Amino acid sequence: MSELVVNPGVLPVGPQEKKSASWWGVLCLVATEASLFAYLLFSYYYYDVQLTRAWRPSAPPPLHLAAPNTVLLLLSSVVVWWGERALKKGKPGRCLIALVVGFLMGVGFVLIQLKEWASKHDSLQKDLYGSIYFTTTGFHMAHVIAGLIALLFVIVWLGLGYFDEKRSAAVSNAAIYWHFVDAVWLTVFFTFYVTPYLW
Repeated sequence: MSELVVNPGVLPVGPQEKKSASWWGVLCLVATEASLFAYLLFSYYYYDVQLTRAWRPSAPPPLHLAAPNTVLLLLSSVVVWWGERALKKGKPGRCLIALVVGFLMGVGFVLIQLKEWASKHDSLQKDLYGSIYFTTTGFHMAHVIAGLIALLFVIVWLGLGYFDEKRSAAVSNAAIYWHFVDAVWLTVFFTFYVTPYLW
Protein backbone atom coordinates (compact mmCIF):
# COMPACT_ATOMS: atom_id res chain seq x y z
CA MET A 1 0.00 0.00 0.00
CA SER A 2 1.57 3.25 -1.12
CA GLU A 3 1.65 6.22 1.20
CA LEU A 4 1.06 9.80 0.24
CA VAL A 5 4.17 11.85 0.94
CA VAL A 6 3.40 15.47 1.70
CA ASN A 7 5.95 18.22 2.22
CA PRO A 8 5.61 19.82 5.65
CA GLY A 9 3.33 22.83 5.53
CA VAL A 10 2.06 22.05 2.03
CA LEU A 11 -1.39 20.60 1.51
CA PRO A 12 -1.99 18.35 -1.49
CA VAL A 13 -4.19 19.95 -4.09
CA GLY A 14 -6.19 17.86 -6.51
CA PRO A 15 -6.61 18.87 -10.17
CA GLN A 16 -10.17 20.08 -9.57
CA GLU A 17 -9.13 22.29 -6.65
CA LYS A 18 -6.60 24.35 -8.60
CA LYS A 19 -7.87 27.72 -9.70
CA SER A 20 -6.36 29.64 -12.58
CA ALA A 21 -5.11 33.20 -12.29
CA SER A 22 -7.98 34.29 -14.55
CA TRP A 23 -10.48 32.77 -12.10
CA TRP A 24 -9.06 34.89 -9.28
CA GLY A 25 -9.03 37.89 -11.61
CA VAL A 26 -12.73 37.47 -12.36
CA LEU A 27 -13.48 37.22 -8.64
CA CYS A 28 -11.56 40.48 -8.02
CA LEU A 29 -13.48 42.13 -10.86
CA VAL A 30 -16.79 40.91 -9.46
CA ALA A 31 -15.91 42.20 -5.98
CA THR A 32 -15.00 45.62 -7.40
CA GLU A 33 -18.16 45.85 -9.48
CA ALA A 34 -20.30 44.65 -6.58
CA SER A 35 -19.04 47.58 -4.50
CA LEU A 36 -20.11 49.97 -7.27
CA PHE A 37 -23.66 48.62 -7.17
CA ALA A 38 -23.63 48.67 -3.38
CA TYR A 39 -22.90 52.42 -3.51
CA LEU A 40 -25.64 53.03 -6.07
CA LEU A 41 -28.24 51.09 -4.09
CA PHE A 42 -27.09 52.74 -0.87
CA SER A 43 -27.89 56.13 -2.41
CA TYR A 44 -31.47 54.97 -3.07
CA TYR A 45 -32.00 53.82 0.52
CA TYR A 46 -30.21 56.87 1.90
CA TYR A 47 -32.54 59.29 0.13
CA ASP A 48 -35.53 57.15 1.02
CA VAL A 49 -34.70 57.48 4.72
CA GLN A 50 -33.39 61.05 4.78
CA LEU A 51 -35.87 62.94 2.60
CA THR A 52 -39.04 64.02 4.34
CA ARG A 53 -40.85 64.88 1.13
CA ALA A 54 -41.97 62.24 -1.35
CA TRP A 55 -39.24 61.74 -3.91
CA ARG A 56 -40.36 58.47 -5.49
CA PRO A 57 -43.27 58.19 -7.93
CA SER A 58 -46.59 58.12 -6.08
CA ALA A 59 -47.62 54.80 -7.63
CA PRO A 60 -45.46 51.70 -7.28
CA PRO A 61 -43.80 50.61 -10.53
CA PRO A 62 -45.72 48.12 -12.66
CA LEU A 63 -44.31 44.59 -12.63
CA HIS A 64 -45.76 43.25 -15.89
CA LEU A 65 -42.39 43.61 -17.65
CA ALA A 66 -39.89 43.60 -14.80
CA ALA A 67 -41.11 40.42 -13.07
CA PRO A 68 -41.05 38.15 -16.17
CA ASN A 69 -37.74 39.74 -17.17
CA THR A 70 -36.30 38.83 -13.78
CA VAL A 71 -37.42 35.22 -14.21
CA LEU A 72 -35.91 35.19 -17.72
CA LEU A 73 -32.52 36.37 -16.45
CA LEU A 74 -32.50 33.91 -13.56
CA LEU A 75 -33.34 31.03 -15.88
CA SER A 76 -30.53 32.10 -18.20
CA SER A 77 -28.14 31.72 -15.27
CA VAL A 78 -29.42 28.19 -14.65
CA VAL A 79 -28.95 27.34 -18.33
CA VAL A 80 -25.39 28.71 -18.37
CA TRP A 81 -24.57 26.75 -15.20
CA TRP A 82 -25.95 23.59 -16.81
CA GLY A 83 -23.78 24.23 -19.88
CA GLU A 84 -20.64 24.74 -17.81
CA ARG A 85 -21.37 21.52 -15.92
CA ALA A 86 -21.90 19.63 -19.19
CA LEU A 87 -18.49 20.76 -20.47
CA LYS A 88 -16.76 19.57 -17.30
CA LYS A 89 -18.43 16.18 -17.88
CA GLY A 90 -16.96 16.01 -21.37
CA LYS A 91 -20.06 17.08 -23.32
CA PRO A 92 -19.05 20.19 -25.28
CA GLY A 93 -22.05 19.89 -27.62
CA ARG A 94 -24.49 20.26 -24.74
CA CYS A 95 -22.45 23.11 -23.37
CA LEU A 96 -22.59 24.91 -26.71
CA ILE A 97 -26.37 24.55 -26.90
CA ALA A 98 -26.80 25.76 -23.33
CA LEU A 99 -24.56 28.80 -23.81
CA VAL A 100 -26.38 29.77 -27.01
CA VAL A 101 -29.74 29.48 -25.23
CA GLY A 102 -28.40 31.47 -22.24
CA PHE A 103 -27.07 34.13 -24.62
CA LEU A 104 -30.42 34.45 -26.39
CA MET A 105 -32.22 34.72 -23.05
CA GLY A 106 -29.81 37.52 -22.09
CA VAL A 107 -30.58 39.32 -25.36
CA GLY A 108 -34.28 38.93 -24.55
CA PHE A 109 -33.66 40.54 -21.16
CA VAL A 110 -31.97 43.52 -22.82
CA LEU A 111 -34.83 44.01 -25.29
CA ILE A 112 -37.49 43.85 -22.57
CA GLN A 113 -35.49 46.26 -20.41
CA LEU A 114 -35.25 48.72 -23.31
CA LYS A 115 -39.01 48.44 -23.79
CA GLU A 116 -39.56 49.17 -20.11
CA TRP A 117 -37.25 52.18 -20.23
CA ALA A 118 -39.23 53.55 -23.17
CA SER A 119 -42.48 53.21 -21.19
CA LYS A 120 -41.16 55.18 -18.19
CA HIS A 121 -42.36 58.73 -17.59
CA ASP A 122 -39.16 59.53 -15.71
CA SER A 123 -35.82 60.31 -17.28
CA LEU A 124 -32.21 60.60 -16.19
CA GLN A 125 -32.51 64.41 -15.97
CA LYS A 126 -36.09 64.77 -14.73
CA ASP A 127 -35.68 64.28 -10.97
CA LEU A 128 -33.70 62.51 -8.26
CA TYR A 129 -35.58 59.23 -8.57
CA GLY A 130 -35.15 59.12 -12.34
CA SER A 131 -31.45 59.87 -11.98
CA ILE A 132 -30.86 57.04 -9.50
CA TYR A 133 -33.11 54.58 -11.34
CA PHE A 134 -31.63 55.09 -14.79
CA THR A 135 -28.06 55.28 -13.51
CA THR A 136 -28.38 52.01 -11.59
CA THR A 137 -30.31 50.09 -14.23
CA GLY A 138 -28.09 51.61 -16.92
CA PHE A 139 -24.95 50.37 -15.20
CA HIS A 140 -26.56 46.97 -14.85
CA MET A 141 -27.45 46.98 -18.55
CA ALA A 142 -23.81 47.74 -19.37
CA HIS A 143 -22.77 44.72 -17.30
CA VAL A 144 -25.35 42.53 -19.02
CA ILE A 145 -23.93 43.57 -22.40
CA ALA A 146 -20.39 42.83 -21.16
CA GLY A 147 -21.61 39.41 -20.00
CA LEU A 148 -23.22 38.78 -23.39
CA ILE A 149 -19.95 39.64 -25.14
CA ALA A 150 -18.09 37.23 -22.86
CA LEU A 151 -20.64 34.49 -23.57
CA LEU A 152 -20.41 35.17 -27.31
CA PHE A 153 -16.64 34.78 -27.27
CA VAL A 154 -16.74 31.46 -25.42
CA ILE A 155 -19.56 30.26 -27.70
CA VAL A 156 -17.40 30.93 -30.77
CA TRP A 157 -14.31 29.37 -29.19
CA LEU A 158 -16.32 26.37 -28.04
CA GLY A 159 -17.68 25.95 -31.54
CA LEU A 160 -14.10 25.99 -32.85
CA GLY A 161 -13.19 23.20 -30.44
CA TYR A 162 -10.94 25.19 -28.13
CA PHE A 163 -12.53 23.85 -24.92
CA ASP A 164 -13.08 20.45 -23.37
CA GLU A 165 -13.37 19.01 -19.86
CA LYS A 166 -9.68 19.75 -19.22
CA ARG A 167 -9.65 23.22 -20.75
CA SER A 168 -12.71 25.04 -19.48
CA ALA A 169 -11.39 28.01 -17.48
CA ALA A 170 -12.70 30.63 -19.92
CA VAL A 171 -16.19 29.11 -19.88
CA SER A 172 -16.16 29.04 -16.07
CA ASN A 173 -15.02 32.66 -15.92
CA ALA A 174 -17.76 33.81 -18.29
CA ALA A 175 -20.29 31.83 -16.25
CA ILE A 176 -19.12 33.43 -12.99
CA TYR A 177 -19.55 36.87 -14.48
CA TRP A 178 -23.00 35.98 -15.82
CA HIS A 179 -24.13 34.70 -12.42
CA PHE A 180 -22.86 37.96 -10.90
CA VAL A 181 -24.95 39.97 -13.37
CA ASP A 182 -28.01 37.96 -12.37
CA ALA A 183 -27.35 38.36 -8.64
CA VAL A 184 -26.99 42.11 -9.05
CA TRP A 185 -30.29 42.29 -10.90
CA LEU A 186 -32.04 40.58 -7.98
CA THR A 187 -30.89 43.38 -5.67
CA VAL A 188 -31.85 46.03 -8.22
CA PHE A 189 -35.25 44.45 -8.76
CA PHE A 190 -35.90 44.21 -5.04
CA THR A 191 -34.86 47.82 -4.48
CA PHE A 192 -36.72 49.56 -7.28
CA TYR A 193 -39.65 47.22 -7.89
CA VAL A 194 -40.42 45.42 -4.63
CA THR A 195 -39.71 47.93 -1.82
CA PRO A 196 -42.26 50.48 -3.12
CA TYR A 197 -44.93 47.85 -2.41
CA LEU A 198 -43.57 47.27 1.11
CA TRP A 199 -43.57 50.87 2.41
